[in-house]
Amino acid sequence: MSALLAGALAAAACDDNNNNLLPIGPSPIQQTETFAGTLTINGGVTFQFTSNRGAVTATLATVAPDSTVVLGLSLGVWNGITCAATLPNDQAVQGSTIYGTVNTTGALCVRVYDVGKLPDSLDFEVKVIHY
Repeated sequence: MSALLAGALAAAACDDNNNNLLPIGPSPIQQTETFAGTLTINGGVTFQFTSNRGAVTATLATVAPDSTVVLGLSLGVWNGITCAATLPNDQAVQGSTIYGTVNTTGALCVRVYDVGKLPDSLDFEVKVIHY
């Protein structure tokens, strides 16, 4: 009798009716944001953005007039006041990229800063790709 009951429960659990499936929402769309600014000696510039779950990259796309200057580039969490760096690179040059993964939707930030090697002010552009 117990074998028959176990078989009935197994058959009920294997019902081919898919009415109980939850609908799947649309996949987040990858976005590219470009941030630009001027970095001064001993300075730093922070940009905020909101990201969904998934991959995030920040690339120091352009540095002018000297693309060989070493700068700091970081990805972090924006707490409403400051950028709490999670992934810093204190040896970034033009073309350097930071890769990260976001586990939940939230406020993030990218920061470009002088690491003590900036001889004069310069202009920069950072490209952030996220979902």
